[in-house]
Parts: sequence; C-alpha cells; structure tokens
Amino acid sequence: MEAIMLELNELEYLHNAAVCVDRLGKIVAVETDCNQQKAIETVYTRLGWSLDNVSVTLARAGQFFFPGFVDTHIHASQYPNVGVFGKSTLLDWLNKYTFPMEASLSSLPKAHRVYTRCIRQTLAHGTTTAAYYATIDVNATNLLADLCYSMGQRAFVGRVCMDHLGPEYYIDESPDQALAATRATIEHIRGLDSGFEIVSPILTPRFAPACSAETMRGLSELQKQTQLPMQTHISENANEIELVKELFPDSKSYANVYDTYGILNEKMILAHAVHLTEEEADLIAERKTKVAHCPVSNSALSSGVARVRWLLEKGIQVGLGTDVSGGYSPSILEAARQAKLVSNHLAMPGGRSDNLPQEERDKSKLSVDEVLYLATKGGAQVVGLADKIGAFQVGMQWDAQLVDLGAVPAEVAEDDFTIDGSVDIFGWEEWDECIAKWVFNGDSRNTKKVWVQGRLVHQQT
Repeated sequence: MEAIMLELNELEYLHNAAVCVDRLGKIVAVETDCNQQKAIETVYTRLGWSLDNVSVTLARAGQFFFPGFVDTHIHASQYPNVGVFGKSTLLDWLNKYTFPMEASLSSLPKAHRVYTRCIRQTLAHGTTTAAYYATIDVNATNLLADLCYSMGQRAFVGRVCMDHLGPEYYIDESPDQALAATRATIEHIRGLDSGFEIVSPILTPRFAPACSAETMRGLSELQKQTQLPMQTHISENANEIELVKELFPDSKSYANVYDTYGILNEKMILAHAVHLTEEEADLIAERKTKVAHCPVSNSALSSGVARVRWLLEKGIQVGLGTDVSGGYSPSILEAARQAKLVSNHLAMPGGRSDNLPQEERDKSKLSVDEVLYLATKGGAQVVGLADKIGAFQVGMQWDAQLVDLGAVPAEVAEDDFTIDGSVDIFGWEEWDECIAKWVFNGDSRNTKKVWVQGRLVHQQT
C-alpha cells in the first residue's frame, strides 16, 4: 500500500508498506518494503494472525492512506447555514443567522436531521475527529453526542454556555443553570462512553462577552475537578475585541480575561486568535493553551488573517478548524488550502503585512506539507490526542482515510463526458506534486473510505 506520514516540514511516503491493525483498532505493526505475500508469510505469523481472520484493504494505483483529519473548531448546530453570510460581520451575523438557527434545534427532530447530515458530511470529507459546539439545549447536545457515537466519529461535544449576552429567547438563565446543564451533558456522555474513548464532553463558554464572571469561574472549577478539555473563541474580530474592552475594563487584554477567571490553560482550545498582541501570544504560550486556526471563516466574515507561523514559533500548538458555519465548508482539506493561501497574504505588500517586520513577512508562508500537518498531527495535539491519532505509528489508533486520485486515461475520447473528480493525475507527476494537486483541487469525491479506531465509518458506493 501507499501511506503518508507527517512532520511539520515534510511528508514521509511509505511505499509498498503494510499497516496492521488489531480488532481494537490499534496499529500493532508497520512493515515497509512489504507486499501481500510477505505480509502473509512473515508479519501475520509474527503477530499470531490467521489469514482466515484478516481483512485486507489494498491501495491500488493512484490511491494512498492518509491520517484522518482533525477539525478543532466546528459548530454542528450551524451546519444548515453554511455559505450564508449576507452582508454581515461577526456580531451582526450571530444575531441574524446563528442564534435563531441554534435556538430552533430545541426541536429534536430538526436537531436529528441537522446533526446527522453534519456528521455524515464531515466523515465524507475525511474528518475522523471533530471538536463540536452544540447549543445551550441539553437534550439537543446529548443527541449530538449520541449520533457521533453511533455513527463512529471521534468527537468532543460541548454544551454552549452563555448567560450574559445573547437574545432573550436564547440565553442561560443564570450561572448556576449554565453549570448544572453542563454537568448534565457530562453525565449523559459518561453513560454513553464511560472512558470518553470515542465521544468526550468539552466545556464550552461561548466567548468572553457571552459569559458572566461567575460562569467562567464555575467552569474553571469544573475543569479542575473533571480534567475535561475546554473550548472558546478569542480575538476573531475587531468589534468583538472592543466589546470585550467595554465589558471587562479592568482586564489588560482579551486573553487576560480568560486568564483572570482560570480558563486559560493547557486544556483550552482558542478559536481564531487573529488579532492577538505580542503579550497575549506570550501569555497563551506560557499557559500552553492551543489555537484552532479557521482561515475560511476568517476570510468569509472579513475578520482578518491569523499569523500562524508567528504562533508556532512561540511554541503554541495550532490545528485547523472549519468553523462551520462561519466557514462555508465542512472540509478540513478546504481549510488546509485556505490556510496555505491566506498565509501568502502576510508575505504580500499592502494591508496588514506592511505592519509586520520584513523577516516575519518573508517566512510567514505555509507550505503544503505544513498545512497538512496542521490538519492531522497538529490537530491531534490541539485536542489532546497526539499519542492516539494523527499518524501511522505502532500503538496509535487507526483513524485513517483512503484517498483516490483519478488517473486520466492514456487516450481520452472527445465525446467522453465522464468526470470522476476534480483531481487529474496524468502519470508523470512526482508524489509531492500529486499531493499538492489533491490539496488544491480535491474534495469528498476523492475520499473513498474512512476509519475511526479501526471501524469503517464511511465508504463511497
């Protein structure tokens, strides 16, 4: 088979390799220079496997196995609004589109329809792990967890807390109610998946303006008790930052608000981080807090361009998020290509880049290899699963996708209208060129099979 491993600056190609996965979905052997006959004669014997009990999936010419994508920031409850922005920026968009949609999912039949489609679409795009925001409704949040578990997607499911700022029809009654509802979802998920192996709760204060000081303090205490991960937003939009200054006049910065109330720690995932100051980035690095980079949403809502290289060089772990529905696509591959493109903007003259040191501008561009790292191993680090997913190594879980790049026939008839996908491989490309074509042209049609912990959870028919 063909398989690909990732480091930040390079891809490692495993040609003619065998990855052996046990019944629990764990990788127990990675054998290079290994055809099927060698696997049968040596590897299976060493593992004590019988050929009768082994299922084999081969990557044919033009196919390769790739680690599953990790979406570090996605609002499942906003999925019906993908591509809908109007003329809004962040705060207006929340009131016009987002809050009404989220509130409507208190209808469980509607929530079931929305969440099922969201999970199915993300799996079809190769997302094996997702950090989801649900809604303030406990039952709808629990339903999202149930569906992720039954459909086999590895997920972090967060019941959204917002008791300070929001429309009257969609807001928590009090800090006590917000925390009690959060505990209820935690216990529901514990009953579903006691070890949080596939589905885990994630504490979810929406963002600083939406939460009272009491709620943030309460979530901090709950996080210390449970050691659960946490997620929120930071510095996405200039108007949002001004609002934080108004609401928290005694805080030095947006990041300082979270730090003051004890939720800026190594378990926290901060989405966006577009307009961080030097001091904020240093504080985030010191607290070992992670960042979900959402380039599609940042562009779609005119929020700005995050300085990913700058964050990485400060030692901050970064992954990619689709930020559906601020982002218009549930595809992490789309997020990867946009991460590459928007990083180029920081190197261009004009706009925000002119305010950056020339040295930073010159090295700000991300490579194809780097954005694929952010989409997999980087994302695994952000969600706290770097020891389980994101690579094909012994002891890790088989969270993977089988990718197919369509080969253009040697002879193409003029009246042949068959188009199997948007990636055309002519046969003379090197592997790195094939991967670049996939990143810039690929979509869900290229994702033939998807596994989570060894379970086949998506297959094109």
